[in-house]
Amino acid sequence: MKPKTVDIWNEYYTEVFFFVLKRVKSKDDANEVIQNSFIRIHSNLHTVRQVSKIRSWIFQVVRNELVNFYNQNKKTIAFPGLEPGLWTQRQPDDLCCFDRFVNELPGKYKDVVIQVYFEGKKLSEAAKELEISLSNVKARVRRGKSMLKERFKNCCKFGIDKNGKLTGDPNCAVCGQVYL
Repeated sequence: MKPKTVDIWNEYYTEVFFFVLKRVKSKDDANEVIQNSFIRIHSNLHTVRQVSKIRSWIFQVVRNELVNFYNQNKKTIAFPGLEPGLWTQRQPDDLCCFDRFVNELPGKYKDVVIQVYFEGKKLSEAAKELEISLSNVKARVRRGKSMLKERFKNCCKFGIDKNGKLTGDPNCAVCGQVYL
C-alpha cells in the first residue's frame, strides 16, 4: 500500500526540517525548501516502486531541492586581485578543501561518511549496505570525522571549540582558496 503525503509529512517532517536547516542556516529558507520538496513528493508519490525505500527517496527529493535552492541563490562577486567569477554564498558544506578531504579519506571511512552524512542514511542502513556491523559503522564514522577535523586543523588552521565544533577563518592560508 502506497503511503499518503500526510503520513509522510507526519513521520518525516522533523527529520527533514533539521536535515535542511543544517544546510541552509535560515528557518525561512528551510521552510521554502521543505515546501518545494513536499510539493514534489506529493506530485511524484505514484512513482515510488518500493515502499520500504521511501525514506531514501524522500531524502533524494530533498537533496535535489537543496541543489535547486542553491542554484537559484547564486551571487556574482568580484574580489580584488582575483578573476571575477561565479561564487555562491557560503554553504555549510563549502568549507575550504572539504570535498578534497572527504575524497582523500581511506576507502572504508570515506564510504561510511558519504552514506551517513551526504546520503542521509541511518547508521543501521549503512551497516546493512556495506555488510558490516553497526558498531563497526559507528567506529568508522568516529574515525572518519576525527581525520577530517585533523585535516582542517592542519591545512586551514581551523580549531575545535569546547563542544567539538569546527571554528576559524574560512579563508585557507595554506592552500590559498577563498570562500565567502
